[in-house]
Amino acid sequence: MITSTWENYERTLRQGLTLLGLRTRHRKKAERMVPGDRVLFFAFGCDCFTATATVASTYFEDHTPIWLSGESRPDDFPWRVRLRPDIILEPGEYLDAHQIAPRLLYVKRWPPEQWPLAFQGQVHLLSAQDFRLIEHEMERIQASRHGRGKASRPWAEQQASRRAGRRS
Repeated sequence: MITSTWENYERTLRQGLTLLGLRTRHRKKAERMVPGDRVLFFAFGCDCFTATATVASTYFEDHTPIWLSGESRPDDFPWRVRLRPDIILEPGEYLDAHQIAPRLLYVKRWPPEQWPLAFQGQVHLLSAQDFRLIEHEMERIQASRHGRGKASRPWAEQQASRRAGRRS
């Protein structure tokens, strides 16, 4: 799971959810990411789960400024991987973490009233069970938006259809 500020999530979204940058201190975590790994996005500000993607490259270093660092020491999120978007919820559809997070195995290490502490930091390793629980809820929302069959259509393909003026 990748946690970010709302503003940095929007910057990732403007990239088409095709690029993920990790902070300088997360180089080892970036090195362990391999094509096929799954990523869940959590945005602070709305405390919500917004999207899933699949890692499509090994990590690489790039210092092109995209994301903002609110820390005293500037960070340009240099450790990057390419992504293939899977599910991107639209505003108003985001999964409220206050509703779903208490059901996650990951947050059981914290007292129930302090579960948000589990989401501090940028990178978190969730169990497959937790990931599936959240992604299943996202799929349900997406299916109700698009109707059966269209929910599995890749996000990038949906966007291309919209840009071409076709309904998706």
